[in-house]
Amino acid sequence: MVTDNLKNEVRDFWNESSCGEKLFLEGFSKDDYLGQSKIRYELEPEILDFGQFESFKDKKTLEIGVGLGSDHMLLAQNGAILTGIDLTERAVGHTKRRFELLGLTSDLSIADAENLPFENESFEMIYSWGVIHHSPNTPRVVDEIHRVLKENGKCKIMIYHKHSLVGFMLWLRYGLFAFRPFIGLNKIYHQYLESPGTKAYSYKEARELFHKFKINSITSPLTHGDLLTSQAGQRHKGAVLTGARKIWPRRFFKAFMRNNGLFLMLDLEKK
Repeated sequence: MVTDNLKNEVRDFWNESSCGEKLFLEGFSKDDYLGQSKIRYELEPEILDFGQFESFKDKKTLEIGVGLGSDHMLLAQNGAILTGIDLTERAVGHTKRRFELLGLTSDLSIADAENLPFENESFEMIYSWGVIHHSPNTPRVVDEIHRVLKENGKCKIMIYHKHSLVGFMLWLRYGLFAFRPFIGLNKIYHQYLESPGTKAYSYKEARELFHKFKINSITSPLTHGDLLTSQAGQRHKGAVLTGARKIWPRRFFKAFMRNNGLFLMLDLEKK
């Protein structure tokens, strides 16, 4: 029951506003969607480097968590044989509209990643950017990904990195400065990053989570969120954050903490 309640809270959070919608999407025209994608990849060029979307060409591909449909669009434009799911009606609606406006094709549906509605070994490739850490039962999602991926199939997945500069900032704000210095990072991420129950993983925890897979690479470079170089952030605004942007020691972090980014990116292969 607790898990069901949390899943409903997660669904409600993202159904109110798909990721980036309030920040970057003014309307629902073709130009609006293309403009949102342009801003997304200017802010987060690591998506393009990591995604290598051209490698999905002619591959039966599943994206878990389509959001506003930017990455799904690139997968389609690069020739993937595409299926996409999301927990929320809003995200699926946005992606369907984007695809209709751009003349692209995908089998899109509302579905729960903890119980994927597909047969065993249905896909050659699976892609998911910043989604499965929001699930109440992320290990269950990983098991489902393994189940529906073909033998020797590949997947590219981003989850949040526990030991990130974003996590440090959240601890400063909601821990140290709130006179709660001993609050743990797990609780910080659960309560203050995005939707309720959001999780983040250390490198060791990520390897344990994906132990059924061959891990080809795992990286966590610094991004705009870690370096405070943008206004992006669906929950976090205000004078304190504005002030922090002016004094944030970016050169130091780039020199000595270059692997402490929020995005923990895993290139995986089914054994």
